[in-house]
Amino acid sequence: MRRLSPIALLVVALAAPAVVSLGARDASASVAYASPYTFEQTFGTALRLVRVDLGFKIVEKDLSNGYLLFEYRSPESGGRVTQGAIEIVNGRAGVHVAVQLPAMPQYHEQVLLDSLVKKLIAEHGVPPKKAPPPPADAGAPPPDAAAPP
Repeated sequence: MRRLSPIALLVVALAAPAVVSLGARDASASVAYASPYTFEQTFGTALRLVRVDLGFKIVEKDLSNGYLLFEYRSPESGGRVTQGAIEIVNGRAGVHVAVQLPAMPQYHEQVLLDSLVKKLIAEHGVPPKKAPPPPADAGAPPPDAAAPP
C-alpha cells in the first residue's frame, strides 16, 4: 500500500474545512424585498400581518429603528416556538424589507414575505409604476441634425 507524503496530507488537512464550509448553508439567511410603499405603510402592514393575521406574539417592536421581533410558530413544527424578525429600512433607494427566521428553512421566510407583499397590495392597492429615467442625452440634438453654420 502506498503512503501519502507529508505535503499531500497537509494539503488535504487544509482543504477539508474549506470544502465542508462551501457546502454548509447559512442558517441565518434571510429573504428581502424592495417595497414600493412608504416606510409607514410597510411597517404598519407588517405589524398587522404578524400580530393580527398570523396571531404571533410580538416580543419587541421599534418604529424608529424599523424592526419587529416575534415568536414564530409553524404548523410543521408541532407548535414549537422560534424567534423571528422583520427589518424595515428606509433608504435612498426606497424601503428595504428583510425577514429572518434563523431556526427555520428559508422557504418559511419566503412564505412570510409573500404574505406581506399580498397584504400590502390588498391594503394599499397596486403601487404606481415608477417613470423610467430620462435618457442621458435627452437635451442633445439628434446625431443626423445639421450643425449650425
